[in-house]
Amino acid sequence: MNESGNIRNFCIIAHIDHGKSTLADRFLQVTGTLSQREMKHAQILDSMELEQEKGITIKLTPVRMDWATGGKPYILNLIDTPGHVDFSYEVSRSLAAVEGAVLVVDATQGIQAQTLANTFLAMDHNLKIIPVINKIDLPAADVARVTEELKNILGVDPNDIITISAKSGLNVEKVLQAIVNRVPPPPQASIGDLETKALIFDSVYDSYKGVVAYVRVFQGEIKKGDHMKLLHTGQEMEVLEVGYFKPKYAPAQKLHSGEIGYVVTGVKTVSETRVGDTIWHGADDIKPKPLPGYKKVTPYVYAGIFPTEGDDFPLLKDALMKLSLNDASLYYEVETSMALGHGFRCGFLGLLHMEIIQERLEREYNLSLIATAPSVSYELVRTNGEVVKISNPTELPDRSFYTEIREPWMKVEIITPREHIGAVMKLCEERRGIQKNIQYLESVRAILDFELPLSQIIMDFYDQLKSLTSGYASMNYEFLDFRSQDLVKLDILVLGDRVDALSTIVHRDEAYRTGSTLAKKMKGIIPRAQFEISIQAAIGAKIIARETIGAMKKNVISKLYGGDRTRKDKLLKKQKAGKKRMKMMGQVEIPQEAFLAVLKR
Repeated sequence: MNESGNIRNFCIIAHIDHGKSTLADRFLQVTGTLSQREMKHAQILDSMELEQEKGITIKLTPVRMDWATGGKPYILNLIDTPGHVDFSYEVSRSLAAVEGAVLVVDATQGIQAQTLANTFLAMDHNLKIIPVINKIDLPAADVARVTEELKNILGVDPNDIITISAKSGLNVEKVLQAIVNRVPPPPQASIGDLETKALIFDSVYDSYKGVVAYVRVFQGEIKKGDHMKLLHTGQEMEVLEVGYFKPKYAPAQKLHSGEIGYVVTGVKTVSETRVGDTIWHGADDIKPKPLPGYKKVTPYVYAGIFPTEGDDFPLLKDALMKLSLNDASLYYEVETSMALGHGFRCGFLGLLHMEIIQERLEREYNLSLIATAPSVSYELVRTNGEVVKISNPTELPDRSFYTEIREPWMKVEIITPREHIGAVMKLCEERRGIQKNIQYLESVRAILDFELPLSQIIMDFYDQLKSLTSGYASMNYEFLDFRSQDLVKLDILVLGDRVDALSTIVHRDEAYRTGSTLAKKMKGIIPRAQFEISIQAAIGAKIIARETIGAMKKNVISKLYGGDRTRKDKLLKKQKAGKKRMKMMGQVEIPQEAFLAVLKR
């Protein structure tokens, strides 16, 4: 039963809302892994409250299913993966732990840009791909068109495609049968191997168990009581428990080569157990080599996260440490802001990733947070030729200290219906985009290849794209290179004082429009005071835009009934002097909405 020949390890690749999690539900039902009573809600593997609310998969989730066919028992290990481009790192980690992938495409929408990117990633890992067309029972389903797309784009044989309805369960057993027949079993480790190797593809922090590592065993076996070593960090540990995902933890005697399961490490130090590390055990005379993991991702979107209460800083630090174990693509370092106090500069893979992390920190760790505007990392060439990376606009020195600033550019792939090509091209060109290629898919859709600066994508580009194409376009992007551009630091001054958290780096051509928009937004958000408040946008010492919030005035002459005009003038003059004094001493409380105004500019 535990021979690796009976094991099939696979994941599901699909775009958001193409029925990936629903298909995973049907697998659990068909294989009898969960009873009808245990399936309390749809998308059972999307156990996080946020996943159920937003209807998306955020975290990869492993599950082990036992299924018999042709009189033979099989172990099917599924890793349910996210579909959004911001969580492609989760997908790459799943691909390193499996031998096959089920590619799910919606019969009404066809293949989408992000699915295409993940499929090519799976091909790079030499995974066996099983193409599946879902939602064939919908009136708008066009199976013939989608089959033609899969054939033309991915070179799929139409005879290999399985048409299903995950919602009704139609043909789901055929998919399981195809997994057993087409996905190769895990390779057998050579006999006489004196070492055990397992790849950590995910980790979670459990307040009772400590760090729990999700592993794929490539060689040997792991059992309770084994003394293991993490090859990258050098940390030694004793295995306290091993088991499978059913999908809850199900303890077992041991994990064999080819199996996917969990290992309770007993390690309490979160920083010691990193995703991508190799758990190893072997003879003393062996020089162990780590398993090839997957590349460490570089975050391109940065934002400051600060607690609204200064006393919550240690709690935020602890929460980020635990969350970074669960989400290895999250980067953070301590940052101090004049306006917001102590907090962290965090790196994310995209805007949705940033939003999810902030919500998870607030919900799971009960924190009240302020997030500053997202920015991207830049390369700065100093006058001495040294190249340094900066992720915070406040780190940008005076113009005399550097010769050029380089910003990250992305390769963007957009799939859109033909009738919207003009609008999409106009949007990209307005964002300083460079068109590279256009490829037509049959008679209805086209793939547009553009090069765009990341700073133009992270704000509202995706929303605009969806709105221009009535929601039909899909987009995928990947890093290209850093390019030298005419960039300047735009500061916002309130009462003449720079608010560092509101500083941004923008292209010189967009500086006036951005500064003017920000100043207007701030005017509508900052509450009026007893004195006049000036809001200015500046590049260095040059003011490029200004808005003024008028003072709240008290009618000091209402108590005068007649008499000489000079009595009124005297009171008004006294009030004017008082306002001037208040303005010199006054402090302006900037609400959180002002920081979010930069986010929504």
